[in-house]
Amino acid sequence: MNFLYIIQKKKENKVLNQSEIEFFIENYVKGEIPDYQVSAFLMAIYFNKLNLDETYYLTKAMIDSGETVDLSEVPGSKVDKHSTGGVGDTVTLVLGPLLASVGLVFAKMSGRGLGHTGGTLDKLEAIPGFNINIGGRDFIEILKKSNIAVIGQTENIVPADKLLYALRDATATVDNVSLIASSILSKKIALGTDALVLDVKVGNGAFMKDLPSAVELSKLMVELGKKFGRNTKAIITSMEEPLGDAIGNSLEVIEAINILKGKKEGHLKDIALRIGAKLMLMEGISSSEEEAIKVLEGKISDGSAALKFKEMVELQGGDKTYIDDTDKFKKSSIIKEIYAEESGYVKSIEAIEIGIASRDLGAGRHKKGDVLDLSAGIYLHKKIGDLVEKGDKLATIYTEKENEVEGAIQRIKAAYAFSDKKEDYKLVLEGID
Repeated sequence: MNFLYIIQKKKENKVLNQSEIEFFIENYVKGEIPDYQVSAFLMAIYFNKLNLDETYYLTKAMIDSGETVDLSEVPGSKVDKHSTGGVGDTVTLVLGPLLASVGLVFAKMSGRGLGHTGGTLDKLEAIPGFNINIGGRDFIEILKKSNIAVIGQTENIVPADKLLYALRDATATVDNVSLIASSILSKKIALGTDALVLDVKVGNGAFMKDLPSAVELSKLMVELGKKFGRNTKAIITSMEEPLGDAIGNSLEVIEAINILKGKKEGHLKDIALRIGAKLMLMEGISSSEEEAIKVLEGKISDGSAALKFKEMVELQGGDKTYIDDTDKFKKSSIIKEIYAEESGYVKSIEAIEIGIASRDLGAGRHKKGDVLDLSAGIYLHKKIGDLVEKGDKLATIYTEKENEVEGAIQRIKAAYAFSDKKEDYKLVLEGID
């Protein structure tokens, strides 16, 4: 088979068959197809798109390019969630312990942050000693003991995705729904869980900027999940403001702990409860969303959820005393308050600007390999719909980078917009079943 013929075929907007897509992935991973040819192929896909079958063949070939994880020996229903990324999105750290406390097995491979979006692995590493580099055997044993483990993706899981993603990033072909869906679903299917909820973010702080695009991606991923025999649903949620009040690694871990201890309310908790309830319904351990949320709230009230988080930390080598006493987390030496310069209701907060400010303060990466300041970040005291009087505290910044302070302050102030009337903020925009 000739790869040039495959490029030509997609350039002419013809449908590729399974053997052609398998040939592409197999030989690209082997190093027998050069990047310049794959770049041309990706651009042909970008303009002419892939249909559902082609996307399925691509996803399957990517899964088959490496190892898969067999969770069959772990008793119980194995569940997972995926977020398309945003600002202050710490759902995994709240959701995982909640689900584990009701008897579901939360098995998750997560990634690191890049640009204005945070990564779950970086957040967990803010807990001293926490080990995300756990092999398959240990992963399974931890799941058997506590129903929860969050680890990094191994080099042998879907190696085709690592190669393709790097090239997509360099060739401006990232934002194609088939390429996005195959990248996400290949890693999720390779993990071998029973049920999956996809949290597709939409808004100025998200990858998907408008609702129709988010719906298109969500529907495609749900269809793909079903073709693989995986119980898959999606929820479309707003990223028109940061999800949590904390943006930055240790700050977000502290916020998650406080939610699990029943000390904190807000949108982050609301989304975790909604996704948790959906997974409970999917796995048949609750008869309604309202009932499921009540059960999850009970696990917060009786301390079970916080105990599960602590158990996970201990089993993965972390210092569990940080869960008991969040004051132990390292503090930044530079802490600055930002005050409102006008009165009114918060109309909007540009999430992407808050994310960029947090990154520049040291909490995020400009490029892969950058070393993070795990204590850096931003805490927002006012969110959309809140009434603000001139002089009220809007936000607090934490950093070691004195030269970035003024720029971050100006960026955060500019991210806020005010109105003389209260704005309603719709957090959950749509469900895709």
